[in-house]
Amino acid sequence: MRIGELAKISGLAPSRIRFYEASGLIKSVARKANGYRDYAPDTEWVLEIITGAQAAGFSLEEIRQLMPMNANGWRHDELLGGLKQKVEEIEVLQQRLAQNKAQLLLVIEGIEGKPEGMACADNAQMLINRLREDAVVPASGKRAAGAARTKNARQASRA
Repeated sequence: MRIGELAKISGLAPSRIRFYEASGLIKSVARKANGYRDYAPDTEWVLEIITGAQAAGFSLEEIRQLMPMNANGWRHDELLGGLKQKVEEIEVLQQRLAQNKAQLLLVIEGIEGKPEGMACADNAQMLINRLREDAVVPASGKRAAGAARTKNARQASRA
């Protein structure tokens, strides 16, 4: 199949397909007498695997290490190890994102709950101090408890 047809089927630009070929992610193909590349039918599913792996967070180098050169060449243990490693990386990223979200929600709450008459600069300093206090606490759920204590203390001071 020619590159234009493969591009249409896969939804990828021809330049991207050529890049994957030059990178060793898909088999290099010999050119026909007319100069066109002639890709094997299984190239479509290889491109799907590559784009799916990229969407899951795999780098091209990681994909290159895990991809077989042919459909029968899967290295089961290496593939399984690579997939499990990526899941661990995603879990770490999710924890970091949850911490970032908690901090942002605390800032939003602090800005929305600024005491009447308090200068913005003073409120900002109070928020910075609160974030510093929370950053010292490990992310094992104590951060949420710290935020709840801060919220309760703030509500009590308003009453």
